[in-house]
Amino acid sequence: MRILGIDYGDARVGIAVSDLLGFMAQGVRTIKNRGTEKLLTELKEILDEYKPEKIVIGLPKNMDGSEGFRVDATHEFADALKTIYDGEIVFWDERLSSVGAARFLNETNTRGKKRKDVLDTVAACIILDGYLSSQKNK
Repeated sequence: MRILGIDYGDARVGIAVSDLLGFMAQGVRTIKNRGTEKLLTELKEILDEYKPEKIVIGLPKNMDGSEGFRVDATHEFADALKTIYDGEIVFWDERLSSVGAARFLNETNTRGKKRKDVLDTVAACIILDGYLSSQKNK
């Protein structure tokens, strides 16, 4: 069962996918967010390729656990995603996923344009990995 992980952002959207057994997350790519219609077109290609049974979208809560304006934007994105995907969509607390992604890229000495290109994909991997880990403990 494949699961797709998404780190949604105004500028870029990171995409990750699980292996068939649902144990590990691997990065797919980062999509430049050039509007909902173009984003959904690119996501549809990914959905057709990987055929996920579930999508996990990072929910950008504030550090105190409250929900700010970014949460509303993420819910709007999920509603738009439902026009091309009829499977289950799950939200996952993504606090510190971008920090974790930046830390990982620092450790791997990834700099410059390459860093910008993969930061959101790594964040999507962290979000998906967190979700997959929580499912193993159930």
